[in-house]
Amino acid sequence: MTKPQHLKTKAHPRTLIIGIEAPYNRLENIQAYYEEFLNLLKTSDIEYDESLFLKLREINPRSFISPGRLDSIRELCKKNNIAEVIISEPLTAPQAKNLENYLDCKIFDRTDLILDIFRKSAKTAEGKKQVEIATFEHEKTRLAGKGIFLEQQRSGSGIKGKAGAKSGFGETLKEREKRIYNAKIQQLKKELEHLQKARDTQRKQRLTTQVPQICLIGYTNAGKSTILNQLTHADVLAEDKLFATLDTTTRELYINGKKKGVLSDTVGFIQFLPHQLIEAFKSTLSELKDASLLIEVIDASDPACYAHIEVVQDILNELEVSKPILYVFNKIDKLPEEAHEAFALKAQKYQPHVIVSAKTKERLKPLIDYLATWNVEQKKSS
Repeated sequence: MTKPQHLKTKAHPRTLIIGIEAPYNRLENIQAYYEEFLNLLKTSDIEYDESLFLKLREINPRSFISPGRLDSIRELCKKNNIAEVIISEPLTAPQAKNLENYLDCKIFDRTDLILDIFRKSAKTAEGKKQVEIATFEHEKTRLAGKGIFLEQQRSGSGIKGKAGAKSGFGETLKEREKRIYNAKIQQLKKELEHLQKARDTQRKQRLTTQVPQICLIGYTNAGKSTILNQLTHADVLAEDKLFATLDTTTRELYINGKKKGVLSDTVGFIQFLPHQLIEAFKSTLSELKDASLLIEVIDASDPACYAHIEVVQDILNELEVSKPILYVFNKIDKLPEEAHEAFALKAQKYQPHVIVSAKTKERLKPLIDYLATWNVEQKKSS
């Protein structure tokens, strides 16, 4: 059984996955959210032995899941010799620790899962450092609640403190670990700044020469890289998996033989994208603030596609990005023919928009036609 590389557990641990419908989840189709959770596991090459899907009316601040539900989960874990539990939701550090203590299992949450996928998907030095920063930031939060564990590290150390100094020594160890994490993060940020200088220089040159920049954005696995490849003959990896591409790729964009500017692919978004990742990728995503147009790619075949549009908008708001958006509903070929008309009517809410399939250049024609006139309209309005 393949497990995430950073999860240091015994060989072939028996694993339980728990998909949760939480009260804060605004998706109308919760099944689509469960499928997304399963796709995250698949992308991370995680196999599991038992699965449980449950609905919570409220979140328990101490353990996320109510004590009554936890009793039955603990029995399930004992009965099936479960060593690891992976939960579909992000947990606070105390919640994760309390669940580990109560279930006597290693606990991994949504943040752990997404960070692991990002770690495996990062190819360039810049992408790898961004993910390292996010991982260290996350691990630093997990120091919370480890006072007792850290105090136990005194065992065999030969250090004799004054009466009552045990707790204080534990705090000192936590502070020391936090300093180590902070030092690593600061070093990575310095290295990242050095790597980003070349890209920033190129971006400044484009701004100086007033070359229009168009950025592809959207929910993960919506087809951004496929569209980039079709429009620019790029060779960006385009797989049917979550977060197949992390590193920003920029190519010159020609429509009907005329240069329209440059087109950039960006990292995909997802519901409950860990804040640490948003912070780490802010420097890369800052290109969105300089864009003349954002092309938001949406998977038309996903039942939750309209909720995904809201997720993308929330992240744009967090990044303080406000730019013109063209909504591109992709993968229309995956919908049955009889559903196309109803979909087109519902998509009218999002303007301007086009409906395409990136599988072929021919079926991308609505997008190509829009871009062919977009630059002309921009010049007229300037």
